Amino acid sequence: MKDCIFCKIAKGEIPSDKVYEDDKILVFHDIEPEAPVHVLIIPKTHISTLNEVNEGNSGVFSHMFEKIPEIANTLGVDSSGYRIVSNCGKDALQSVDHVHFHLLAKRSLKWPPG
Repeated sequence: MKDCIFCKIAKGEIPSDKVYEDDKILVFHDIEPEAPVHVLIIPKTHISTLNEVNEGNSGVFSHMFEKIPEIANTLGVDSSGYRIVSNCGKDALQSVDHVHFHLLAKRSLKWPPG
């Protein structure tokens, strides 16, 4: 998608503070962190919402979740704990129309949030 900020970050057109990258995903620090550790995990392929997950693109999601423990270890939060969050759609406050997961850690995370 031409105007998608996450697509531009994935292509290197917009700089990011990268934590991890491979041919399928990119992980980078959120510019407006909600916790001391707050990174975004995005597929490099544009997928607007979780409603668009299908048999043809679901492999990237399994890859993301296989990499999350490695990313958490790199960030030093694998033992203390972390939360993975994804918002889908307007009512869930999805702010960028490109599927992404937030990894939040290094503070006590209340439930429900807020």
